[in-house]
Amino acid sequence: MELTPLRYFLRAADRENFTRAAEDLKVSQPALSRAVAGLERELGRPLFERDGRTVKLTDAGRTFRTQAAKIVGLADDARAELVDDGRTGAVRVAIIPTLAPYLLPGLLRSFVEIRPEAEVRVAETVTAECVRKVRAGESDLALLTTPVPDPALHVERLYEEELLAALPAGHRLAETPTLTVGDLQSEPFVLLGEAHCLSEEALSFCRRSGVQPILLERTSQLATVKALVAAGHGVSLIPAAAAAEDPGIAYRRLTGDRPTRTVVAAWDQERYVSKLTKAFLDVLRGRRAG
Repeated sequence: MELTPLRYFLRAADRENFTRAAEDLKVSQPALSRAVAGLERELGRPLFERDGRTVKLTDAGRTFRTQAAKIVGLADDARAELVDDGRTGAVRVAIIPTLAPYLLPGLLRSFVEIRPEAEVRVAETVTAECVRKVRAGESDLALLTTPVPDPALHVERLYEEELLAALPAGHRLAETPTLTVGDLQSEPFVLLGEAHCLSEEALSFCRRSGVQPILLERTSQLATVKALVAAGHGVSLIPAAAAAEDPGIAYRRLTGDRPTRTVVAAWDQERYVSKLTKAFLDVLRGRRAG
């Protein structure tokens, strides 16, 4: 059994679509289909249920997926360990969009100082896709916030970050001596879409405080959230690192039980962790300590 058909099978299982899997792998769709069909002949049973353009794993396919992932992972880890000199190569980092612009610039500068020959490949995407990329071996580690929706990953806490209330400049609450989440009860909220963990963190905090926010807008970019707040469309909760001197926005710390998010690094301990990845983690830990 060769590794290439296994890789094709695993990507098709992830994407549930042969065409998209082939595009990811930069091969033709017929070539991928032939490889999967060859696997099915070799194993003597179907691995996918085909329904038009969509494919779903059969019971046999689900069983085989677990073992195929182990085989491919072991082969990749063996190759990575053999060529790992700790100086050259790449660290592949998946990171959520609400962290990337604020954490990465300084982090990458610090890492380049100690590993000038190394490359850092960044994939900026939502939490679920960060986790998938680490589990699939496409990324070496993920930088995200809790909760991490996969108990198989090792999670290391890096730091807590406060969320600030973002109000339109000139809002009636912008200059009040103290501001609680209860004061925002009747305010329309502007949040990121449901795929972004920051929205769930903000909503969870409000609900724990007995406040059910009124959702006015949902968007896919934190910059858009801030622009809508500045335009007077509503209020929001914004990570402190993202709270710059934004025209049209007044940022306020909430009194009492303040909302926070926990920033973490996550990786698969069952996979080989390269010397470069360990060095990158050390830089992360150093920034946390600082």
